[in-house]
Amino acid sequence: MRDTPDAVMLFAAGFGTRMGRLTATRPKPLIEVAGKPLIDHALDLVTAQGPRRVVVNTHYLSAQVAAHLAGRDITISEEQPDILETGGGLRKALPLLGDGPVFTMNTDAVWAGPNPLEQLAAAWDPGQMDALLLCVPPENAIGHAGAGDFVIGPDDRAARGAGAIYSGVQILKTDGLADIPDRAFSLNILWNRMLDEGRLHAVSYAGRWCDVGTPEGIALAEAMLRGTDV
Repeated sequence: MRDTPDAVMLFAAGFGTRMGRLTATRPKPLIEVAGKPLIDHALDLVTAQGPRRVVVNTHYLSAQVAAHLAGRDITISEEQPDILETGGGLRKALPLLGDGPVFTMNTDAVWAGPNPLEQLAAAWDPGQMDALLLCVPPENAIGHAGAGDFVIGPDDRAARGAGAIYSGVQILKTDGLADIPDRAFSLNILWNRMLDEGRLHAVSYAGRWCDVGTPEGIALAEAMLRGTDV
Protein backbone atom coordinates (compact mmCIF):
# COMPACT_ATOMS: atom_id res chain seq x y z
CA MET A 1 0.00 0.00 0.00
CA ARG A 2 1.33 3.45 -0.90
CA ASP A 3 1.97 5.87 1.96
CA THR A 4 1.78 9.15 0.04
CA PRO A 5 -1.52 10.60 -1.18
CA ASP A 6 -2.35 10.17 -4.85
CA ALA A 7 -6.10 10.74 -4.71
CA VAL A 8 -8.33 13.60 -3.61
CA MET A 9 -11.88 13.66 -2.32
CA LEU A 10 -13.77 16.92 -2.84
CA PHE A 11 -16.79 17.41 -0.60
CA ALA A 12 -19.68 18.87 -2.61
CA ALA A 13 -22.75 17.17 -1.16
CA GLY A 14 -23.98 19.70 1.40
CA PHE A 15 -27.15 21.77 1.36
CA GLY A 16 -25.45 25.17 1.65
CA THR A 17 -28.15 26.46 3.99
CA ARG A 18 -26.08 29.45 5.16
CA MET A 19 -26.19 30.76 1.60
CA GLY A 20 -29.94 31.35 1.90
CA ARG A 21 -31.76 32.00 -1.37
CA LEU A 22 -28.56 31.53 -3.42
CA THR A 23 -28.78 27.77 -2.90
CA ALA A 24 -32.54 27.47 -3.33
CA THR A 25 -32.09 26.26 -6.91
CA ARG A 26 -28.38 25.51 -7.25
CA PRO A 27 -25.81 23.73 -5.10
CA LYS A 28 -23.22 25.77 -3.25
CA PRO A 29 -20.25 24.39 -5.26
CA LEU A 30 -21.69 26.08 -8.37
CA ILE A 31 -21.98 29.54 -6.81
CA GLU A 32 -19.57 31.85 -8.63
CA VAL A 33 -16.72 33.82 -7.13
CA ALA A 34 -14.84 36.13 -9.51
CA GLY A 35 -16.71 34.61 -12.44
CA LYS A 36 -15.86 30.99 -11.61
CA PRO A 37 -17.84 28.35 -9.67
CA LEU A 38 -16.42 27.54 -6.26
CA ILE A 39 -15.76 23.93 -7.23
CA ASP A 40 -13.62 25.10 -10.15
CA HIS A 41 -11.46 27.19 -7.83
CA ALA A 42 -10.80 23.98 -5.88
CA LEU A 43 -10.25 21.92 -9.01
CA ASP A 44 -7.66 24.39 -10.33
CA LEU A 45 -5.58 23.63 -7.23
CA VAL A 46 -6.15 19.90 -7.60
CA THR A 47 -5.09 19.93 -11.24
CA ALA A 48 -1.92 21.83 -10.42
CA GLN A 49 -1.00 19.33 -7.70
CA GLY A 50 -1.77 16.38 -9.98
CA PRO A 51 -3.27 13.48 -8.00
CA ARG A 52 -4.05 10.40 -10.06
CA ARG A 53 -7.67 10.11 -8.93
CA VAL A 54 -10.21 12.87 -8.28
CA VAL A 55 -13.57 12.05 -6.66
CA VAL A 56 -16.41 14.48 -5.92
CA ASN A 57 -19.29 13.49 -3.67
CA THR A 58 -22.78 14.83 -4.41
CA HIS A 59 -26.23 14.82 -2.83
CA TYR A 60 -28.13 18.12 -2.93
CA LEU A 61 -29.06 19.00 -6.54
CA SER A 62 -26.52 16.38 -7.54
CA ALA A 63 -27.48 16.36 -11.22
CA GLN A 64 -26.30 19.96 -11.59
CA VAL A 65 -22.88 19.16 -10.17
CA ALA A 66 -22.58 16.05 -12.35
CA ALA A 67 -23.52 18.02 -15.46
CA HIS A 68 -20.97 20.72 -14.65
CA LEU A 69 -18.20 18.14 -14.27
CA ALA A 70 -19.17 16.05 -17.30
CA GLY A 71 -16.30 15.37 -19.69
CA ARG A 72 -13.59 15.80 -17.07
CA ASP A 73 -11.50 13.02 -15.56
CA ILE A 74 -13.48 13.15 -12.32
CA THR A 75 -15.52 10.40 -10.67
CA ILE A 76 -18.80 11.16 -8.93
CA SER A 77 -19.75 9.47 -5.65
CA GLU A 78 -23.46 10.16 -5.30
CA GLU A 79 -25.02 9.86 -1.85
CA GLN A 80 -28.67 8.85 -2.02
CA PRO A 81 -31.17 8.73 -0.46
CA ASP A 82 -29.38 10.27 2.54
CA ILE A 83 -26.39 12.54 2.88
CA LEU A 84 -23.57 10.75 4.72
CA GLU A 85 -21.58 13.65 6.25
CA THR A 86 -17.83 13.88 5.79
CA GLY A 87 -16.86 10.55 7.33
CA GLY A 88 -19.62 8.46 5.82
CA GLY A 89 -19.19 10.16 2.47
CA LEU A 90 -15.47 9.51 2.41
CA ARG A 91 -15.93 5.87 3.40
CA LYS A 92 -18.48 5.34 0.61
CA ALA A 93 -16.00 6.79 -1.90
CA LEU A 94 -13.02 4.65 -0.85
CA PRO A 95 -13.43 2.11 -3.67
CA LEU A 96 -13.07 5.01 -6.10
CA LEU A 97 -10.10 6.56 -4.29
CA GLY A 98 -7.97 3.46 -3.89
CA ASP A 99 -5.73 2.37 -1.04
CA GLY A 100 -3.49 4.61 1.02
CA PRO A 101 -3.85 8.12 2.41
CA VAL A 102 -5.95 10.66 0.54
CA PHE A 103 -6.36 14.40 0.31
CA THR A 104 -9.78 15.68 1.29
CA MET A 105 -10.88 19.19 0.37
CA ASN A 106 -13.95 21.30 0.99
CA THR A 107 -15.28 23.25 -1.98
CA ASP A 108 -16.50 26.40 -0.22
CA ALA A 109 -13.27 28.33 0.16
CA VAL A 110 -10.95 30.42 -2.00
CA TRP A 111 -7.18 30.65 -1.57
CA ALA A 112 -4.55 33.33 -2.19
CA GLY A 113 -1.03 32.00 -1.85
CA PRO A 114 0.75 28.69 -2.34
CA ASN A 115 -1.15 25.61 -3.42
CA PRO A 116 -2.54 24.14 -0.18
CA LEU A 117 -2.28 20.57 -1.45
CA GLU A 118 1.38 21.02 -2.32
CA GLN A 119 2.12 22.53 1.09
CA LEU A 120 0.51 19.53 2.80
CA ALA A 121 2.30 17.02 0.58
CA ALA A 122 5.66 18.59 1.42
CA ALA A 123 4.98 18.31 5.17
CA TRP A 124 3.43 14.82 5.18
CA ASP A 125 5.28 12.23 7.31
CA PRO A 126 3.33 8.94 7.32
CA GLY A 127 5.60 7.48 9.97
CA GLN A 128 4.47 10.12 12.48
CA MET A 129 1.03 11.14 11.21
CA ASP A 130 -2.36 9.55 10.61
CA ALA A 131 -3.74 12.91 9.50
CA LEU A 132 -2.23 16.27 8.62
CA LEU A 133 -4.62 19.22 8.73
CA LEU A 134 -3.98 22.52 7.00
CA CYS A 135 -5.00 25.32 9.34
CA VAL A 136 -5.09 29.08 8.88
CA PRO A 137 -3.92 31.64 11.45
CA PRO A 138 -6.85 33.92 12.39
CA GLU A 139 -5.19 36.97 10.85
CA ASN A 140 -5.10 35.21 7.46
CA ALA A 141 -8.63 33.78 7.61
CA ILE A 142 -11.10 36.01 5.77
CA GLY A 143 -14.83 35.79 6.41
CA HIS A 144 -14.52 33.38 9.31
CA ALA A 145 -15.96 34.12 12.73
CA GLY A 146 -15.12 32.11 15.80
CA ALA A 147 -12.34 31.25 18.19
CA GLY A 148 -10.55 28.77 15.95
CA ASP A 149 -10.34 24.99 15.99
CA PHE A 150 -6.83 23.76 16.77
CA VAL A 151 -3.69 24.72 18.62
CA ILE A 152 -0.55 23.57 16.81
CA GLY A 153 2.25 22.43 19.09
CA PRO A 154 6.00 22.85 18.50
CA ASP A 155 6.12 19.30 17.09
CA ASP A 156 3.15 20.08 14.80
CA ARG A 157 0.85 17.87 16.84
CA ALA A 158 -2.66 19.28 16.96
CA ALA A 159 -4.82 19.84 20.03
CA ARG A 160 -8.36 21.15 20.09
CA GLY A 161 -8.69 24.71 21.25
CA ALA A 162 -8.94 28.35 20.25
CA GLY A 163 -6.21 28.98 17.72
CA ALA A 164 -5.91 28.26 14.03
CA ILE A 165 -8.94 27.62 11.81
CA TYR A 166 -9.22 24.30 9.99
CA SER A 167 -9.17 25.16 6.30
CA GLY A 168 -11.09 22.12 5.04
CA VAL A 169 -8.00 20.51 3.47
CA GLN A 170 -6.07 17.58 4.89
CA ILE A 171 -4.18 14.38 4.21
CA LEU A 172 -5.81 11.44 5.96
CA LYS A 173 -5.16 7.75 6.42
CA THR A 174 -8.53 6.09 5.94
CA ASP A 175 -8.05 2.71 7.64
CA GLY A 176 -9.93 3.75 10.76
CA LEU A 177 -13.15 4.44 8.86
CA ALA A 178 -13.95 0.74 8.54
CA ASP A 179 -14.90 0.09 12.16
CA ILE A 180 -17.11 3.15 12.77
CA PRO A 181 -20.62 1.69 13.10
CA ASP A 182 -22.67 4.68 11.95
CA ARG A 183 -23.58 5.06 8.29
CA ALA A 184 -23.47 8.87 8.38
CA PHE A 185 -20.84 10.46 10.61
CA SER A 186 -18.31 13.28 10.85
CA LEU A 187 -14.59 12.86 10.38
CA ASN A 188 -14.30 14.38 13.86
CA ILE A 189 -14.83 10.84 15.20
CA LEU A 190 -11.68 9.66 13.45
CA TRP A 191 -9.76 12.81 14.44
CA ASN A 192 -10.64 12.25 18.11
CA ARG A 193 -9.05 8.80 17.99
CA MET A 194 -5.94 10.25 16.37
CA LEU A 195 -5.77 12.99 18.99
CA ASP A 196 -5.80 10.39 21.75
CA GLU A 197 -2.93 8.56 20.04
CA GLY A 198 -0.90 11.70 19.29
CA ARG A 199 -1.21 11.05 15.55
CA LEU A 200 -3.20 14.14 14.50
CA HIS A 201 -0.89 16.83 13.16
CA ALA A 202 -1.44 20.27 11.63
CA VAL A 203 0.49 22.95 9.78
CA SER A 204 -0.27 26.63 9.20
CA TYR A 205 -1.16 27.76 5.70
CA ALA A 206 1.41 30.17 4.27
CA GLY A 207 -1.11 32.38 2.46
CA ARG A 208 -4.61 33.77 2.87
CA TRP A 209 -7.89 31.86 2.83
CA CYS A 210 -11.50 32.98 2.57
CA ASP A 211 -14.49 31.02 3.86
CA VAL A 212 -17.29 31.35 1.30
CA GLY A 213 -20.04 29.82 3.41
CA THR A 214 -22.37 32.86 3.35
CA PRO A 215 -23.38 35.40 0.69
CA GLU A 216 -21.13 37.99 2.35
CA GLY A 217 -18.17 35.68 1.78
CA ILE A 218 -18.44 36.08 -1.99
CA ALA A 219 -17.49 39.77 -1.96
CA LEU A 220 -14.78 39.13 0.64
CA ALA A 221 -13.23 36.40 -1.50
CA GLU A 222 -13.31 38.55 -4.63
CA ALA A 223 -11.62 41.40 -2.78
CA MET A 224 -8.97 39.03 -1.47
CA LEU A 225 -8.27 37.73 -4.98
CA ARG A 226 -7.95 41.31 -6.26
CA GLY A 227 -5.48 42.03 -3.47
CA THR A 228 -7.62 44.83 -2.07
CA ASP A 229 -8.44 45.38 1.59
CA VAL A 230 -11.01 43.07 3.03
